[in-house]
Amino acid sequence: MKNTFKEVPNEYKIISLVNQNTYLVGGELKEWKGATAEVYSTISSTENYQPTLLGTVPDLGENEALEALSSAVKAYGKGQGLWPTMKVEGRIAAMEKFVVQMKTKRTEIVKLLMWEIGKALADSEKEFDRTIEYIYDTIEDYKQMDRDSAKFEKNSGVHAHIRRGPLGVVLCLGPYNYPLNETFALLIPALIMGNTTVFKPAKHGVLLLSPLLEAFRNSFPEGVVNIIYGRGRTLATPIMKTGKVDVLALIGNSKSANAIQANHPQKNRLRLVLGLEAKNPAIVLEDADLDLAISECVSGATSFNGQRCTALKVIYVHENIVEEFNKRFSDKVDALKFGNPWEQGVQLTPLPEPGKTAYIQELIDDATSKGAKIINKKGGETTENYIFPAVLYPVSKDMRVYEEEQFGPVTPILSFKNIEEPLDDMAESNYGQQVSVFGSDVNTLSPLIDTLVNLVCRVNLNSSCQRGPDVYPFTGRKDSAVGTLSVHDALRSFSIRTFLASKDTDYNNAILKELLDKKSSNFISTDYIL
Repeated sequence: MKNTFKEVPNEYKIISLVNQNTYLVGGELKEWKGATAEVYSTISSTENYQPTLLGTVPDLGENEALEALSSAVKAYGKGQGLWPTMKVEGRIAAMEKFVVQMKTKRTEIVKLLMWEIGKALADSEKEFDRTIEYIYDTIEDYKQMDRDSAKFEKNSGVHAHIRRGPLGVVLCLGPYNYPLNETFALLIPALIMGNTTVFKPAKHGVLLLSPLLEAFRNSFPEGVVNIIYGRGRTLATPIMKTGKVDVLALIGNSKSANAIQANHPQKNRLRLVLGLEAKNPAIVLEDADLDLAISECVSGATSFNGQRCTALKVIYVHENIVEEFNKRFSDKVDALKFGNPWEQGVQLTPLPEPGKTAYIQELIDDATSKGAKIINKKGGETTENYIFPAVLYPVSKDMRVYEEEQFGPVTPILSFKNIEEPLDDMAESNYGQQVSVFGSDVNTLSPLIDTLVNLVCRVNLNSSCQRGPDVYPFTGRKDSAVGTLSVHDALRSFSIRTFLASKDTDYNNAILKELLDKKSSNFISTDYIL
């Protein structure tokens, strides 16, 4: 979308470039004097369309990557480091110190979210606030975990003191579509459980982390958080080849995840926490409340331009209602407002990836060449940084838009006569994250839900697919995820059960009593934080 610099509200103008010339390794913000990568926004601030230069980031290489890894390995110290052996209250204090400093950067980060990835103002604010809430919820859940484990158990004449311990060094790679929230959904639980980390931001949404580098440096012991910039393949490959990474934490796509983990020489030692792609369907039954179904499907398919793994990426509609659904759905999509992120009431915003409009057009062209039609009037209208959502019908299985995760503004619709049709498609799919079901007849819904819960990990009744609330499990089957992310589950994904076992003898019991009385061990303790 074109506008002039004068038209951008003063509070959202990029007055000066963000030239990030440091990276965080070993508790030090190291100055970088080598090659840099320019960061552009697809939002134009000139009358004749031109991408807007936002700033630069270091383009680090293999030596810097291995330096960051070495720092994390040293901080973990074979499990003897300050951070992995620290008492729960110490790690919580560090996290609370960080989040207090993070809250002071809200305005800067929200502005950069809008410019870097084109996220609407309200959604950018929501992403920041939700991330703060996620950190506080994680702290509270960690306290509860500590309370639950502050005890000894006894079975078959053996006392056991069971806690959860860290796994080691975590390589953390976040996504561009939620560069703050989903990245921190990996990073925060990994840290609070006592792991040390090497973190590389996504290609898009990279500058918005610059305001937080000092907060990371100030809040955590040296080497616990290491933040590097550059190309994923250049940095991740040498790091993984060392075999010193214990956990790969990645939100992205399965091809990247497979390529990165393939470099690890001892894959049996590598723990995976992966949030990957999905092709979440909506199933609109004949008795569905069409007003509700259409509203939810429009939101599910077009929110943040469909650039969400939880977006509705294919819609199945019963053949008896598909004609009415298509007309009303198309009209509602066409009524969505396109504009820049800070504009009032905007629902569609510029795409952050320069090549995305061409890719979406390829999907549209492929589908229409095989019999689909664009059934909404504005569908496929293109500007330099956007392509208006195209609603395609009828869609068949030989079309690319049926098979590929489009991750952008195009919605394929299929009609069905028998519910087995969408169920068979889901069973054959490579993905299994979520599904939305719209209907009201309990006799129809009951067996359908019983089947769907074995095909995906979340069934949404009369609502679009989504990640939140963050206290609920977020995972998937097949190529959609490995491990579970939620406030509660992520703490377990980044830790392992570990315990002291002691036979019930007077000799051992006397030692345990002294350990507890003297409070000399950070692990052996029945104290806890209220």
